[in-house]
Amino acid sequence: MATIDVKLPDIGEGVTEGEVVRWLVKEGDTVKHDQPLVEVMTDKATVEIPSSADGKVTKLTAKEGQVVKVGGALLSLDGTSTKQEAPSKGAPGPAAKSAPGLQAAAPTQNRPALTMASSTQSTDVYPPAAGSHVLATPSTRRFAREAGIDINAIRGTGPVGRVTRDDVQRGGNGGAGSNGKQGLGAIAAARPVYQPMYTPTTMVPQSGEERKPFRGIRKKIAENLVRSKQIIPHFTHADEADVTALVAWRSRMKEVAEARGVKLTYLPFIMKALVSTCREFPNFNASIDDAAGEIVIKHAFNVGFAADTPEGLLVPVVKNVESKNLLDVGHEIITLAEKARTGKLAPDDMKHGSITVTNIGSIGGVYATPIINHPEVAIIGVYEIQKKPVVINNEIKIRDMMNVTATCDHRLIDGAQAAHFLKRFITRLENPDSMLLEMV
Repeated sequence: MATIDVKLPDIGEGVTEGEVVRWLVKEGDTVKHDQPLVEVMTDKATVEIPSSADGKVTKLTAKEGQVVKVGGALLSLDGTSTKQEAPSKGAPGPAAKSAPGLQAAAPTQNRPALTMASSTQSTDVYPPAAGSHVLATPSTRRFAREAGIDINAIRGTGPVGRVTRDDVQRGGNGGAGSNGKQGLGAIAAARPVYQPMYTPTTMVPQSGEERKPFRGIRKKIAENLVRSKQIIPHFTHADEADVTALVAWRSRMKEVAEARGVKLTYLPFIMKALVSTCREFPNFNASIDDAAGEIVIKHAFNVGFAADTPEGLLVPVVKNVESKNLLDVGHEIITLAEKARTGKLAPDDMKHGSITVTNIGSIGGVYATPIINHPEVAIIGVYEIQKKPVVINNEIKIRDMMNVTATCDHRLIDGAQAAHFLKRFITRLENPDSMLLEMV
């Protein structure tokens, strides 16, 4: 037996440090090779650091919430290397596996080669963590939890008995459970049992308070928003769009898009309309280099969109929207949104944005004042489409109406310019057939 120090490896992308989000083991635990030990967050990408050996945890060197430099110690093991030996001096070691979107550097001298795994999905083989009932990745557990399925009742078909996402889906659709009988589909289809949201205990005001660590992605989001509000003087201009023609156009095109394998939402059209409008108003597709004292006009139109995820609000970016057609943009939006929801976004998926769209309409609501994604200078908000009575040629008509906002950086964009921009943007939304003439 020997003392093995597990250190934070170099995970690429220029990352120099990571924050310890959550320990998955405690001192005294016996762990297996490749078992996840700790969750570490680096620039919105959360990864699990697995064990490079069998052994016993003797010391947790870093605390939850602590920032550790690359190469810094995380914990110590009293154990024996199994499948993967630390490289000897002067001898190259095996390349570390990479989490989605992250490149793990080859191990250097005196640093064990660690296998990287995404905190939400992995194809690696992990023995069960201490105290768990079945073997499954965090994303599979979340998928089962959101589906209302007891993952402990499912027989895993993956390596070393791991429960996979497919196992959960089969279990939820009436597949065989761990006892060989008809699976959880029959349970899910049974008549639901009412459970009150509030009980007499929860209705009575409780004394005291609860405190939770403020760290991880939520803390990183907070830091970005505070920086944006401190630097940018925000203002918001709002207007209303009659999108009746757009609603009808999308209804006609949905089946055509589905035949091509794309779920067509309004967002691809909104992005293309936004690009055409930004060509007329270049200051909206720009940033301010405060250090150099320069306005930077972007020639590429990289449109970010706000994605609501279990871990918080993330902003994936569709690159070069100007060079892609509606189906290309639509497919990329769906792909990035799924990666965001399942925690598989790579750092590059959220970089190099030039302007952002926030689509709150899918949730509801008629108006908001979004915060600009610094260093961008504008964020466009689109809201719920509602049928409303509208006076047209002195007659009341029922139309599909949608509120639209432009929140801008007042250092670069004045109120009148925002009003003109929004008017041209709305004109394109209201006339989809004419808009198609401008599209790639």
